Amino acid sequence: MREVLELPVVQAAEPQILCADGLDAELRWVHVTESSENIELLSGGELVLSTLRNVNDAHAFISALRGAGVVAVIIEDTTGTIIDAQDLGLPVIVLRRRTRFVAITEVIHQLLVAQQLEAVQFSRTVHEIYTELSLSEADEAQIVASTAQLLNAPVVLEDVRHRVLAHAQAQLEDWINRSKFVGYLEHTGRATGAENWLQTPVGAARRRWGRLIIPADLADDDRAALVLERAGQALTIARLSGRDEKELLYQTRTATLHELAAGHQYSEKELAIRTQALGLATAPYYVPVVISTAAAASATETQLADRALLEVLDQLADTLHLGILAGLLKPGYLALLIPVRARELTDSTLQGFTRRLAEQLTDPVAIGIGPEGTLATAIAGLEQAAQVAEIVPNLPTRARPYYRFADLRLRGVLSSMGNDPRLRTFAHAELGALLNPLDEPALDLLELYLAHSGNKSALAKAGYLSRPTLYARLAKLESKLGVGLDSAESRASLQVALLWYRLHG
Repeated sequence: MREVLELPVVQAAEPQILCADGLDAELRWVHVTESSENIELLSGGELVLSTLRNVNDAHAFISALRGAGVVAVIIEDTTGTIIDAQDLGLPVIVLRRRTRFVAITEVIHQLLVAQQLEAVQFSRTVHEIYTELSLSEADEAQIVASTAQLLNAPVVLEDVRHRVLAHAQAQLEDWINRSKFVGYLEHTGRATGAENWLQTPVGAARRRWGRLIIPADLADDDRAALVLERAGQALTIARLSGRDEKELLYQTRTATLHELAAGHQYSEKELAIRTQALGLATAPYYVPVVISTAAAASATETQLADRALLEVLDQLADTLHLGILAGLLKPGYLALLIPVRARELTDSTLQGFTRRLAEQLTDPVAIGIGPEGTLATAIAGLEQAAQVAEIVPNLPTRARPYYRFADLRLRGVLSSMGNDPRLRTFAHAELGALLNPLDEPALDLLELYLAHSGNKSALAKAGYLSRPTLYARLAKLESKLGVGLDSAESRASLQVALLWYRLHG
């Protein structure tokens, strides 16, 4: 009705508002009547125009119109008569100048028809957009992004535990705690709670796996509800087409970890908002962990092992009430952020976690630990943890449940430098005479000699050799190598070269 009052044809008639109750009501149609006998023809939602020519009691006439569902009354009265229209519960406007009612009805009907056509066109556009998304097998992130763009509003897709699976244009600060106090609905609408968000359930009936939310005020709830329902249907179809219930969460966590670790200049607050929305608990310290399953024989087996391990990690975190964040770093390597309440609790937390993890697994895994610290430090430390996890399988013994870089010593450093052409050149120069042609007995003898730190007596006992035989073989080895084995520097160089060769060939 406010828009009707602003129309030039109405303004030209000098409107006077006698009752302003319900000016925000929406009109369905316009009807002209001069008698209460025609009220029974009304079906509700109309704006009634009248001159009251055949009306004896204006107050009773307006009350009857309200009872019939009329949303507003415009009366032409150029005499200046004051009509008693107070407290009638609907807008009553008097036009003080003569006007042609047909001019008013024509303009309003044109606007209403245009509005209805626009609504039909919008509905058709929405249908086409989401049909195309479904046919193109768009993922959840694409569907959410398209919804936010269509509504020009923030949109969040969350699972039943309030973890954010996808979002667009949304502020996620303290999301899980905020969302917990907004009740779930089995239909599209606004739920009562701390925040009155428009939402729609996602998933087949009796198998809801999440909800789609617009965490903002909207100018038009009906239009937004239409879009939200179609988006929810598209998300349900996307899930039913093959992706299981946890796949989206794992994909989102993986994508987030990759994005945060890519070196963007995110503040600690931004990092906390993004990760906590995916279930990472708030803590003063975090430990970066990388778990390697790379021993699998094929790419398919590696993928299956990665997925199985992600499920084990989720189950273990639930059991321990530990809000971790886990995702795939690369095939065969899972990244994990573990919250700890104090730095001195790091090892006890890791020991308890890795012990329980080992109990759940049938195959051994390699676990690398990066430097603990703030969230930014831990995320940056995932790269170092991945290097450690890659080196651990090459260690001669695996006495520890997890390793840090400092635990790897020389063998670990050399293992991480396998592709360094300078080390390859160095190792082949040091051992060249034993490699071309390959003299495996000489390499074994050198390895045994270096393992006993050059102690010939201990070497003779270990190799069940007489001293003369041992001395002769060592002299021949020195001759082939062209260096004296009694030199500490020579032994150190040969040790590095032999370790590298055993690791990388």
